[in-house]
Amino acid sequence: MDGGGLREVSITAGTPSLLRAINERSVLELIHRRGPLSRAQVARVSGLSKPTVSLALSGLLDARLVREVGRSRGDRGPSALLYELNPAAGWVVGIDVGRNWVRAAIADIAGRVVARRDERARVSSARSLIGQIGSIAHRLAGEAGVEWSQVTHAALGSPGVFDPVHGYVAMAPNLPGWGRHGLVEAVREQLGTNVTFENDVNLAALAERAHGLGRNLANFAFLSVGTGIGLALVIDGQLRRGAHGAAGEIAYLPIGPADPRDPANRRRGAFEETAAAAGIVRQAKALGMRSPLSAETIFSAARRGNRTAMKVVQTEAARLALAIATITPVLDPEIVILGGGVGRNGDLLLEPIERELRQLMPFKPRVAVSALGDDAVLQGAVAIALEAARERVFARRPGRQVHEAAE
Repeated sequence: MDGGGLREVSITAGTPSLLRAINERSVLELIHRRGPLSRAQVARVSGLSKPTVSLALSGLLDARLVREVGRSRGDRGPSALLYELNPAAGWVVGIDVGRNWVRAAIADIAGRVVARRDERARVSSARSLIGQIGSIAHRLAGEAGVEWSQVTHAALGSPGVFDPVHGYVAMAPNLPGWGRHGLVEAVREQLGTNVTFENDVNLAALAERAHGLGRNLANFAFLSVGTGIGLALVIDGQLRRGAHGAAGEIAYLPIGPADPRDPANRRRGAFEETAAAAGIVRQAKALGMRSPLSAETIFSAARRGNRTAMKVVQTEAARLALAIATITPVLDPEIVILGGGVGRNGDLLLEPIERELRQLMPFKPRVAVSALGDDAVLQGAVAIALEAARERVFARRPGRQVHEAAE
């Protein structure tokens, strides 16, 4: 829609309101991407006539989808009114639900986060966690001074695979009760608005595509290693979920010392049992490290030069390299981005991973650590909520009621 990319739909007396709505949406999307803009600038960039732009802006102002934001400055000629997307035209909530934390943020339709909260997750049961999700979301709206009815869309990211056909989340062993039937309906009832569900690692990849190392890349993978393990795939610029939403569930790769045919691996996956945080702790204990242990304390000990901890880290790096070597010949990503509480230890993991990859295969992707930190999933949740909300807001037809009343 930039630089003449719009095709004008002329508006004359008696033209159906749908045509006016098409022009209004075109102008609204342009102002969202390029604003603030004057009427003349909208006409010049879009290729629409000035009368068409004026009519569209009038409808958008009446519907409070755009607002006047000042006047242009220049040495030549009179200044002109500038228009921008009205941030209060819609609100979104993004929620990141994990084993340890629930993180949430509320943003206006322009994408500005106005409030956020981080709370320890109440994972004793699905009911307590669902109640916490509703509570944190509604309190955020209150902090932002927004009535909950003004929230256009919410997006929730969690471990597991969302089955849109049957309406439940599968393969989420780290969240008790999260895979039960009726969960999706219960969350939607608790939130009381339109809700999108998405795998947390997929959301982190979308955040990388928008704000991180995946910008301007068509093909990359996001490998999250923490309490669990997951992979998100962006191929040809698009997030790929697979036929059943399970693309990237590399927790179930048959990698590790355990028998991959062990029925116990069907619940968590052999690779996750071995290479996620709990597996790292088990290995450290087997090598004689004393409790209390966590993946965090093991990596800290390795930084201090503890030889046993360094051996554990080297083994972890080798396992992660094997997983990367397994997916690379199939997907050929430009970069593999490491995230999660374990994956972000790049100072200890990157060099041995790259060394292992050189020994495993003749070609390898670049491996780097995400700079988005703990906020990656939350940023992705806000991003897809904004995408859905803008679609709903942009699809409004501000002139329709006026036109139909005149009829």
